Amino acid sequence: MFQNQTALVTGAGQGIGFAIARQLARQGAAVLLNDSDVELVRTAAETIRQEGGRCLALPGDASDVSFIRKMVAVAVQEFGGLTLLVANAGITIFGDFFEYSPDDFQKVMDLNLRGSFFLTQEAARHMREQKTGGSVLLMSSVVGHQAHPGLAAYSMTKAALEMLAKNLVLDLSPHGITINAIAPGATQTERTLDDPNYIPVWSKITPMGRPATVDDIANAALFLLSPASRHITGQSLIVDGGWTSVSPPPF
Repeated sequence: MFQNQTALVTGAGQGIGFAIARQLARQGAAVLLNDSDVELVRTAAETIRQEGGRCLALPGDASDVSFIRKMVAVAVQEFGGLTLLVANAGITIFGDFFEYSPDDFQKVMDLNLRGSFFLTQEAARHMREQKTGGSVLLMSSVVGHQAHPGLAAYSMTKAALEMLAKNLVLDLSPHGITINAIAPGATQTERTLDDPNYIPVWSKITPMGRPATVDDIANAALFLLSPASRHITGQSLIVDGGWTSVSPPPF
């Protein structure tokens, strides 16, 4: 499905980002895989290559504009172009609203918003120059739709990314570029599975009876990146097993 396509996926050393990168590679895309963790990103890229995929690791800070430009340039140089972008890199810092620090607030804004905005800008500039169109996917969250304890700053960024996807329809559509967002709910990743209560709690309060797997999210992502969704843009797709329809808190 993704033959002759090049994808840039940030925050892809593990979890949802890695699952998306892996599935894209399995379906023929060349993938530039980014993460801030050097060893993690190299191991992830090697796993994809061992499975027969074309993948290059590029560790670095996806909130840094100069590094963002480097990522796009490397994708073009190594793979001949850039047609797919998944701005998955993000950070979650829980904290009581009354005690939340300016430093923590800025870290969340820098990666989740600044990084996603300028990565989309740089990638879309190249897609515009290529004149072949493309697809951009932003990573939101169910907490951009429903309140969640301790996530005021993080939730702001996720709601903002969904608005960014809507607004950029005006700028990107004339160039054949779609832009959408995915809002995952509770998902089984290396981070969440450190909590032994995670699966039992979220299985109880999710209507479909379990939290998502990373492949559940990746399957939705690949649809929005694929030719099958070429007339879908400016939309946000919630993938949460029905949780936002009922929204009980996990405690």
